[in-house]
Amino acid sequence: MHCLDTIKLKALTLHGKHGYYEDERINGNTFEIDVIASGDFKKAISNNNLEQTFNYEIVENIASDVINGPSELLIESLCYQIGELIFQKSPSIQKLKVSVRKINPPIQFHADYAEISMKWKR
Repeated sequence: MHCLDTIKLKALTLHGKHGYYEDERINGNTFEIDVIASGDFKKAISNNNLEQTFNYEIVENIASDVINGPSELLIESLCYQIGELIFQKSPSIQKLKVSVRKINPPIQFHADYAEISMKWKR
């Protein structure tokens, strides 16, 4: 088995109107997205072919569409939608991990964030 290369995009920050409580869907919250993509990205080096590596502009576009899209009650739904679309549109990725964080979740005591992570594999 050969070794996979890894590219990470960390803490892509967007504001969206998602959450279990109506106030969250009205006023919104800050969300951060991390993406870790693994594949044989060395192929892209010889011809500078972005299609043979991980194009993180795809992540930016997908994350923006999902976070600015219809309100979701759960961050799990956001994570799943983002990961599914990235995996579909990025055939060079063999393994993918997506994490979505809701900053300052609406609970009684202080927490920096609530986070969900999901994985995909070809």
